[in-house]
Amino acid sequence: MRILFALAAALLLPVALSSAALADRTPAPDGAEVYFITPEEGATVSSPVTVKFGLKGMGIAPAGVAHDKTGHHHLLIDTGLPEGEDLDYAIPADDTHVHFGGGQTETTVELEPGTHTLQLLLGDANHIPHDPPVASEQITITVE
Repeated sequence: MRILFALAAALLLPVALSSAALADRTPAPDGAEVYFITPEEGATVSSPVTVKFGLKGMGIAPAGVAHDKTGHHHLLIDTGLPEGEDLDYAIPADDTHVHFGGGQTETTVELEPGTHTLQLLLGDANHIPHDPPVASEQITITVE
C-alpha cells in the first residue's frame, strides 16, 4: 500500500508543481510599461552601445526582493520574448538574455558591427516574467 501511495504521489507531484508555477507568476499592474530611453528604433550607433531603460507604472527592486508592483530589467539581444509555458519559468541568463538583478536602469553592451534587435522584459524577484509580461517593443539598431 505504501509503495502504491508513493508511486501515485511521484506521478502527481510534477502536475501539482507545474500548476503551482502558473499560480506563482506575479501580477503586473494595469498600464505598466517598459521602454527604451536610448537607443531609439532604427538608430545607428557605435560599440559599446549605451542602453537606458524606462519604466512606467511600476518600480524597480533587485532580484530576490519581492515588493508589490516592482521588478527588474532583462535585456534581450537578438532573440524574442519567451512564449507559452516558458513564461512560467525564470528568464535564462546567457549572451542573449542579460540580467540586471541589481536594479540597474542602464548599461553599455559590446555588440559586433551589423544589425541587432533589442527588447526589454521585466522580471519579478525570481526572474519570472509578470502576468501579463511587461515587455518593450523590440527595436532594431545598426552598429557601425
